[in-house]
Amino acid sequence: MTGETGAGAAFVLVPEAHTGDWVWDRVAAVLRRAGARVLCATLAGGGRAGSADLETHIAEVIRQVDAAGERVVVVGHGYGLLPALGAADRRRDRVVRVVHLDAAGLPEDGDSALDVLPALPRPTSGATEVPPPTREEWHRLGSTEGLTPAALDQLAARALPQPAATLTQPLRLSERAARIPRTGILCPADGSTIDRLRWMASLGDPRLSLLAAPGNTFLELPTGHWPMLSEPDLLAKALRQAAAGEGESLALPPDHVPDHLRPFVLEVPDRPRERREHVDLYLPDGQEASPAVVFVHGGPLPAGIRPTPRDWPAFTGYARLAARLGAVGVTLDHRLHAPDDLARAAEDVSAAVDLVRSHPRVDGDRVALWFFSGSGPLSAPWLSAPPPWLRCLAANYPLLEPLPGHGTDGDWFRPAAAVRGARDLPIVLTRVGLEDPMLDATVERFLEAAGGCGAEVEVVAAPHCRHGFETVDHTDEARAVVREATGRVLGNLEA
Repeated sequence: MTGETGAGAAFVLVPEAHTGDWVWDRVAAVLRRAGARVLCATLAGGGRAGSADLETHIAEVIRQVDAAGERVVVVGHGYGLLPALGAADRRRDRVVRVVHLDAAGLPEDGDSALDVLPALPRPTSGATEVPPPTREEWHRLGSTEGLTPAALDQLAARALPQPAATLTQPLRLSERAARIPRTGILCPADGSTIDRLRWMASLGDPRLSLLAAPGNTFLELPTGHWPMLSEPDLLAKALRQAAAGEGESLALPPDHVPDHLRPFVLEVPDRPRERREHVDLYLPDGQEASPAVVFVHGGPLPAGIRPTPRDWPAFTGYARLAARLGAVGVTLDHRLHAPDDLARAAEDVSAAVDLVRSHPRVDGDRVALWFFSGSGPLSAPWLSAPPPWLRCLAANYPLLEPLPGHGTDGDWFRPAAAVRGARDLPIVLTRVGLEDPMLDATVERFLEAAGGCGAEVEVVAAPHCRHGFETVDHTDEARAVVREATGRVLGNLEA
């Protein structure tokens, strides 16, 4: 599927919600100078046709495909992916590839835009339209990194209301839609990378299994959500590569062992484990009440993965290590399955903590919470008003603010804002040197905020370690970092 797929193909460009064909002007000009035929869809609605729905937009994209010729690459940006897929499915004889341009969701038959794109605002009850974002609100749809003030002014000035039914009407796809070749163009500043998607595919996410099929490829652009405005030349080049079927595959070899299922970096003897609801407690020797460390896994993770995170080697390894050193080690499963599940996951963590503190083998006045990776935002409520029994809060290679465009606004899940309330709560942060720059930038902003308010943060440096180093870096440095971080956390639990 490479090299010949899009040879001589025309492009049909489908815009994001609240925008129009004008967003493609600079990209279309570059592609046309390279000899390509380019058509840009103007999606109906925006105050002129409040009754427009998803089928209306699909029909408009179909008209553009029919006008484009016999070999067409359809590009859907964000929301635009849904009408792009609908049109491609109904013009399978003409469309040679669909390009997912920074489209966070993976729509399937029966999905609405609101099902797969949490950044999109929900229509109010009875409303026929959704007002466009203000100039200060465009980051809610996706990262505005790289946009000049003039570009933001243009977005705000030309934005249109979105017909509500375009967001709520289910997309209808036939079985043959799965056979349309796809290319994803990812924008890392918006939180998507090829490595991250490949890891998600290794979890068995059924929505990614399609994209891991032969012939489907991925490219990355060093931009935010709006590369057609910030880097039109780079985007045009990527679209030509996509049309030719170039890019990386998500496919994994049959004998691949996912990173999260590799052995823990330390050899720790097994311990007695007690399973209660969605919580496992690894108990130390003796019968007296002991302090507890609750290990909170990251996300979002697919709901159906097996084994679930509380049985992953990294978390069982930490829990057994804590038990060997005299504390109750706790692993749990929470329901952070989508970016907008933070509130539900926070409830799960709180319920697990209540269960642990009430256990007869736990000293409920000496508890530590340890957050990993994408669970970092879940630490914010505990930082903002730490209870007296919370003796330490730890985080390993954390994401410390919600990803751009993931539908979470305000400060409730933003640790950099919450740390102002941490007072003298000890915070232990393990920072890896070989980190995704986007994730590490959230750590840097948190440390700046913590320093500004005098919060007590102990940084455990792991300069040569990667994200998830406990199972991917079996090195002396990784082993030393695990021991040091564990020692600091347990030290804060001493009576």
